[in-house]
Amino acid sequence: MLSAIFKRELLTPLRRKRMIVFQICLATLFAALIAIRWPTDGQVALTGMRSQQIFRLFSYGLMATLLLLLPVFPATSIVSEKQRGTLALLMNTPVGAVRMYVGKLLAVLSLAGMILAMSLPAAGACYSMGGLSLYSGIGKVYQLLILVALQYAVLGLLVSSYAQSIDSAVRLTYGVVLGTSVLTLGPHYFFQGTGGTLADLGEWLRCLSPLAALASVTGIEDIGGQGLMSKVNVLGRYSVWALLCAVVGSVWTVARLNHRIFDKSRAAGTMSDDRSPAIQLLRRLFFLVDPQKRSRGIPAYLNPVMVKEFRCRRFGRLHWLMRLVAVCGVLSLGLTYATTAGTFDWGVETIGAIMVVMQVALIVLVAPSLAAGLISVEREHGGWLLLKTTPLSNARIIGGKLLSALLPLMLILCATMPGYLVMVVIEPGMELQVKRVLICLALTAIFAMLVSAAVGCMFVRTAAATAAAYGVLLAVCGLPMLVWMGRDAPFGHDAVESALSLSSIAAAFSVIRMPGFQTYDLVPANWWFLGLCSVVSLLVLLGKTYRISRPQ
Repeated sequence: MLSAIFKRELLTPLRRKRMIVFQICLATLFAALIAIRWPTDGQVALTGMRSQQIFRLFSYGLMATLLLLLPVFPATSIVSEKQRGTLALLMNTPVGAVRMYVGKLLAVLSLAGMILAMSLPAAGACYSMGGLSLYSGIGKVYQLLILVALQYAVLGLLVSSYAQSIDSAVRLTYGVVLGTSVLTLGPHYFFQGTGGTLADLGEWLRCLSPLAALASVTGIEDIGGQGLMSKVNVLGRYSVWALLCAVVGSVWTVARLNHRIFDKSRAAGTMSDDRSPAIQLLRRLFFLVDPQKRSRGIPAYLNPVMVKEFRCRRFGRLHWLMRLVAVCGVLSLGLTYATTAGTFDWGVETIGAIMVVMQVALIVLVAPSLAAGLISVEREHGGWLLLKTTPLSNARIIGGKLLSALLPLMLILCATMPGYLVMVVIEPGMELQVKRVLICLALTAIFAMLVSAAVGCMFVRTAAATAAAYGVLLAVCGLPMLVWMGRDAPFGHDAVESALSLSSIAAAFSVIRMPGFQTYDLVPANWWFLGLCSVVSLLVLLGKTYRISRPQ
């Protein structure tokens, strides 16, 4: 029975054509990466610097591949069974929760093993160039990658057991990936070298990120680091954390695989309009926006599709938007304090770069969840045909949907602006740089929204649309940074500058004069790229919606 579950979970994605194309492209990419730096004169450096440089770039590319693609499979595994009704059938068989979970976990780990196996020839080529240790170099990197695959496979299955829809499972899983791999690095960069409890806490949080562990193994200095020597065993701490997550997450998920997983009981509640006048007055004084008050009719001057999207989306309701903006405001106040306190130690540029990373990470996390399913969710559940029976034009429908995604993004950006204002007060000469950074962030938000909507409209299933949108955005923002890590080995200055022109993170870094990015002139080339891609994405979205609106 375990074998049957394992084979079904593994063979289903392998039968798809896009998986074959992905495997071929991945193997070709690894081979090309090594071929670019392979010696042409039959000689290699005795120090092995060339092989070490290319192996570092190769390691980060392999880590990015795992973080971008692997979480999709466990995130959709259990919730898709629940929606199709096959999970209830499995629970009525002698399979049992443990064998069901182990079969799904082994299938995900087998997919990760295939990705790692395709990279072995490239790693062997790096080893043959000399300068790399088989255990302390290559062996530790692959040990770390196996732990990363295990950790995020377990976390994806845990999220899938709680999610009520496939697209929400994908969104939550990518949120966990970004939070544990990127956001955990922030406190360390703020408080490093200051001493005390906050510095120790930041050091511990940094060890939860696989990126920090990989930097420790490959010897790459962290972006934003201050040149401080650290004797902390980051790989050891991360290994303990990954194994702990795997054990706790596995026990937790197995405990949920019973018939109670289908229970959706919740209190019906009472609307504020049905209560006594005294209670209504009290709730009006207590709540800024009463979540249990009936919504009024849609005014004639508002786009009804936009209002429909806000009211049907959990985080689109006004009280949830207020909570989201409040959380972003509190985060901004924390960043403002860190900016004020950290400027005297590290400089405004470094603090600003950390803020840019956090804001772009927030945009990349939120934008696909808002925009990727604008069209696909209507097509999947039959709502598009209902929309076409209304007197609304395609332009009004698309405009309302895009506004419903754009307004929350703008609110989130506005709530995180006080940190930049404090930077300008501290360093008035940075006013122009801060303005350029804000332009980069605004263009990034528009770009992320339109690209997510354009990618999502190509799919009928919302889960596939959301996963594809996350993959495209993370690739555009993150992959050029891999080229930057390979600057001067194997990529020259012009090649690195051309690649970084595609990344809004790199453009903001160059504007704010982040160390390592001062020599690259990325503005306005990046603005032209983001603007052109946004226009093309909008045209693709309008063309696709026009095509699916024609009589079938």
